[in-house]
Amino acid sequence: MEISKEQVEHVAKLARLEVSENEKAMFARQLSAILTYMDQLKEVDTEGVEPTATVLPTENVFREDAVKPSLTQERALANAPDQADGFFRVPKILEDR
Repeated sequence: MEISKEQVEHVAKLARLEVSENEKAMFARQLSAILTYMDQLKEVDTEGVEPTATVLPTENVFREDAVKPSLTQERALANAPDQADGFFRVPKILEDR
């Protein structure tokens, strides 16, 4: 499957990434190679292979939830560089585009 530079530009825009013309060409080649390989994998016979088959045996490692002592709000905020009304304050990072 062939990926165009325009498709790379579209994905870069969605991800808010700036890419140079050289990078667009390189990414188009690399993504095309990946999708071509995926097409090859589609040809492999997977009849009888369970979708969740793994190489190693697995077992459930979850534990029961248990209430344990934790930090008070004051101790959690003790070293905060900025706080307001019992919460951490962080710098605004939204950009206008």
